[in-house]
Amino acid sequence: MLVLIPGLLIFLGVHSLRIFADGWRGRQVERLGAKRWKDLYALVSIVGFVLICWGFALARQQPVLLYVPPLGLRHLNALFTLLAFVLFFAARVPRNHFKAKLGHPQVLAVLLWASGHLLATGMLHDVVLFGAFLLWAVVLFAVSRRRDRRTDTHYPDGTLAGDAWAVAIGLAAWVAFALWLHLWLIGVNPLA
Repeated sequence: MLVLIPGLLIFLGVHSLRIFADGWRGRQVERLGAKRWKDLYALVSIVGFVLICWGFALARQQPVLLYVPPLGLRHLNALFTLLAFVLFFAARVPRNHFKAKLGHPQVLAVLLWASGHLLATGMLHDVVLFGAFLLWAVVLFAVSRRRDRRTDTHYPDGTLAGDAWAVAIGLAAWVAFALWLHLWLIGVNPLA
């Protein structure tokens, strides 16, 4: 936890600037320029992400069981994660109804991913990791939607083609991750 928690603080901290310090963030973008700001933002994010991965791997070596979820929740997690993949790609695919209606589908993807994993896992390191991301996603979504209403932000209308692309790409990525990449990268078979 000594590496995981600082990693979460760094990664989620930099991704929370729009929540807690939007004015400061805007002044820094103006002062540094958009490219330098993005480069610095990316560097800090990568440092946080590396610490999260390393810290999670270290914490898994000394597991502390908090609760034992029912086996059926693992299947619910698979469904949550599938929806999360679709929403993640809906944030990138132009003109889809997910983005048009939700505004911030990637944040909702994180919320679903974290919620599903909290249902399916019960170790302390899982609760720290997924709980932190869940809390962050709930707060960021609420703040982002409030900002959209305040600034009268509207997203482009969705099309069936945009929806189909978001679903197809999300489904393909989910299948690849569920069947191969999750076991290879994380060491856990999510469908077993």
